[in-house]
Amino acid sequence: MTPPEAPNDGNAARGDTPPAVSVCASDAPKLEVMAKRRDFLACARPPARKQGTKGMMVQGRNRQNDGGIRMGFTCSKKVGNAVARNRAKRRLREAARMILPAHGRPGWDYVLIGRAAETAQRPFEELKRDLIYALKKIHGQ
Repeated sequence: MTPPEAPNDGNAARGDTPPAVSVCASDAPKLEVMAKRRDFLACARPPARKQGTKGMMVQGRNRQNDGGIRMGFTCSKKVGNAVARNRAKRRLREAARMILPAHGRPGWDYVLIGRAAETAQRPFEELKRDLIYALKKIHGQ
């Protein structure tokens, strides 16, 4: 379905709305989701880097290529039942979607691991700050 077109004169009549505009930056690196176990394991072993924060653990690995940013999410059963784990992963996914295009590096893999009782309860702004902090530490800034 396509959005309605705006009038050419720039004046919309009452009830008319301008066309929908994408707010995504076109020059931002493409985000991909990792699904293979071997990719998660590669982020966990050296020379990959790790940084823990109060809200999450972040593992990062340079793939040595020009591809986009890849991200993966996981929570152990220590986080809680399936509902709690999925809620924590949804929060991590949204924080990564907002932060990684600006602070992540193309060609890198990132795995965000939820923490028990912290990821789901932590205020979202602090969760985003935790991710920015972890990325700075991983990249040596």
